[in-house]
Amino acid sequence: MKKRVLSGIRATGKLHLGNYLGAVKGMLELQDSPEYETLYMVADVHTITTPYNVDELRKYRKEVVIDYLSCGLDPEKSILFLQADVNEHLELAFLFSSVATIARMQHLPTYKDKVKQYPKDNTMALLNYPVLMAADILIYKADLVPVGIDQEPHLEVAREIARKMNEKYKTDFPEPKRFETKGQYVPSLKGEGKMSKSVEGSYVNLTDSQDEVLKKIRSMPTSSKAGGEMSPDVKSLFDLAKLFLSNISDFEKKFKDGSLQFSQMKDELAAKISEELKPLQEKRKEIEKDQAHVDKVIKEGTEKARAIASETVLEVKQKMGLG
Repeated sequence: MKKRVLSGIRATGKLHLGNYLGAVKGMLELQDSPEYETLYMVADVHTITTPYNVDELRKYRKEVVIDYLSCGLDPEKSILFLQADVNEHLELAFLFSSVATIARMQHLPTYKDKVKQYPKDNTMALLNYPVLMAADILIYKADLVPVGIDQEPHLEVAREIARKMNEKYKTDFPEPKRFETKGQYVPSLKGEGKMSKSVEGSYVNLTDSQDEVLKKIRSMPTSSKAGGEMSPDVKSLFDLAKLFLSNISDFEKKFKDGSLQFSQMKDELAAKISEELKPLQEKRKEIEKDQAHVDKVIKEGTEKARAIASETVLEVKQKMGLG
């Protein structure tokens, strides 16, 4: 039997370079393998775990699907759907919450970071984010999850919940593993952390024009002179460049001997990024012209996802004594 794969990206905006390299490229690799059955969602319910704009959420739910299609995800090969349209995710998350402790959720570094970022919005939804993510994955009994390395703590929670459910209720959930991609961690343009839609100025959108990409890359903070030990800012620039430039070793040598011109390196990097984004942007323009097709993809994907998800929820409820 084929192994199942589940992944999703929050609907907080159009996809950016970090989403593409850290998740979508892995999605594409798995989609095109005959060994896997792939399900890719728009994580719109996860979006409401932190402060958000209602009108923007309505817009971006569909925009992310368009981005998926423009990147090459194929509804003939993968099930593409909106998380909120498959109610079973929420139902299973509540059932899973009966084996997940508050102390464990509070201990997660990702939770602590979000509380610091949104001190006035420390909600139960935020605390339960990893439990919902576990439900997203395990409702399809997925073996692999193509996500960035920062999501590993959440995957460990999913594995723990799978073990507890299997031990206590004799379910048969797999313990999902992360599928690593080349760009599993894409650094922020601000020189600290990773590219994130929640940090303005940290990312390159997949829809950015050549001029916009150039302006953003040129604005990356660096030292005034090359040489010596790399500052965190310079290291971020090199980490990003390693994902695109084949001649990165030449720039590293120039940095060490003090002859590197950061402007030259940035311009080459911006050109390579724009070169990679161009075919995606051209395909996106074509997809945007046929909104009926996008709606059809979402409708059909939701029906396929619910067919699988409903079976899992029924099985869990029966084993927990609720059916």
